[in-house]
Amino acid sequence: MSPLTQTLLMILAAYLAGSISSAVLVCRMRGLPDPRLQGSGNPGATNVLRIGGASSAAMVLFFDMLKGAVPSYLAYLMGIDAVSLGLIAIAACLGHIYPVFFGFKGGKGVATAFGAMAPIGDDLAICLMASWVILLLISRYSSLAAILTALLAPLYTWWLDDRFTIPVAMLSTLIIIRHKDNIQRLLKGEESKVSRKKRPKKS
Repeated sequence: MSPLTQTLLMILAAYLAGSISSAVLVCRMRGLPDPRLQGSGNPGATNVLRIGGASSAAMVLFFDMLKGAVPSYLAYLMGIDAVSLGLIAIAACLGHIYPVFFGFKGGKGVATAFGAMAPIGDDLAICLMASWVILLLISRYSSLAAILTALLAPLYTWWLDDRFTIPVAMLSTLIIIRHKDNIQRLLKGEESKVSRKKRPKKS
C-alpha cells in the first residue's frame, strides 16, 4: 500500500471515529437530555457538565480525547509524515464538529484536538491539561481556557518535540476558528461561565 493510500484511509478512519458523539451517547446511556437540545446546545464535555454533572462530563471528555488520540497514534506507528499526521488529527476533529452519524451537528473539537496532541508525549499532555485546568479555574470560562491553551500548544510542542510543531499548529488554528463566536461573546462580556448542575435537595 502506498503512503498516499495509507494517509487517505487514515483520514477517512479518523473522520469516522470523530463522528461518534460521546456526549450524545453518554447522555442517552445515563438518561440525560440530548446535549444538542439543552444548555448551550453544544455536544461536548462542558455542556454535559452543566446538564449531567461531573461524572458524565468526565466520561465524555475521556472518550472525546480517545477518538483523537487513537487515529493519530496509529498513524504515527505507521510512519506517516508529520504534516499528514496533522491532516489526520484535523479529520478526527472535523468528525467531532460535523459528525456524519449525528446529523452533522457536533461540538467544538477541543478535547479531540488535545487528545490528538497527547500521543506526542506525556510531558506535552500534562502541559496541555494543566494549562486548561488552571486557566479554567482562574477565568471560569471554558472557551477562554481552550483558546489560550490552543495558543500555547505549538509553543509547548516546539519546546518539547519540534518535529510536531506544524501539525499541532494546524490543530490549534482549527480550535481558534471554531471558537470565533465565543471570542465575540467574550469581547462583549456575554459568554457564559462554567457551572455544575446542582443536585436537587432531598425533602
